[in-house]
Amino acid sequence: MNRIGHGFDAHRLADGRSMILGGVRVPFERGPLAHSDGDVLAHAIADALLGAAALGDLGARFPDSDVQWKDANSLELLARCAEAVREAGFTLENVDATIVVDRPKLARFIERMRQNIAARLALPVDRVGVKAKSSEGMGYTGDGTGIAAYAVALVSG
Repeated sequence: MNRIGHGFDAHRLADGRSMILGGVRVPFERGPLAHSDGDVLAHAIADALLGAAALGDLGARFPDSDVQWKDANSLELLARCAEAVREAGFTLENVDATIVVDRPKLARFIERMRQNIAARLALPVDRVGVKAKSSEGMGYTGDGTGIAAYAVALVSG
């Protein structure tokens, strides 16, 4: 039986924070304000995987009230979520995600993001889709105050 999960994450952007997406440090003057490293791409994919297996969400597994997750590497959290999905008896089939932000431009970083995510999920890179979209100046992703990501995951089992 196939199951689909949907994930979403968003963070405010703040000065003095690194912009990390899919484990790639993207040069930019601002980064996500978060308890972990704020990798919205990894967070959205993790929630999609957990949702497909009906295993809750990222915040329940790694609460921001727990100091052990302060500045956590989100790719490591993603790998732990993938393992939980496998332990629940599912096989990861593919993931697809979209990052929404006008700046910085992300096209040159997408392939490295795909490779990093594929490695952490133990999937071939051709089963990991990552796209970046502009919101054409509208809302928090367009005015430079925030960043968001959406993801879907397919599991079988």
